[in-house]
Amino acid sequence: MVLKDLLEKLNLTILNEADLSREVNGCYIGDLLSNVMANAKENQIWLTIQGHQNIIAVSLLAEVSAVIVVENSEVDEKSIKRAEEKGVNLLKSELTAYKLAKRLAELGV
Repeated sequence: MVLKDLLEKLNLTILNEADLSREVNGCYIGDLLSNVMANAKENQIWLTIQGHQNIIAVSLLAEVSAVIVVENSEVDEKSIKRAEEKGVNLLKSELTAYKLAKRLAELGV
């Protein structure tokens, strides 16, 4: 499945210019950045409540398809700008990580 398909089905907000053609193969949930670096896989979606610049660097290392900030958590402008500069898909959801992961599983991600 590609990111564009998920946007429409999950009511996600795009926070920057995104590459909606990225393939999505699963998700990783975590807020401890070292765990994300060690365990997130390429083309997964990363679900987190973090909204600071470090999520951009970690997402690049892990090569995830997108970062989705859950629970309508605040994302600072520096993070949005950095995501734009680095080509990281940065999205937002009002759902909790659990509910969003459950919806992703229902969609076969």
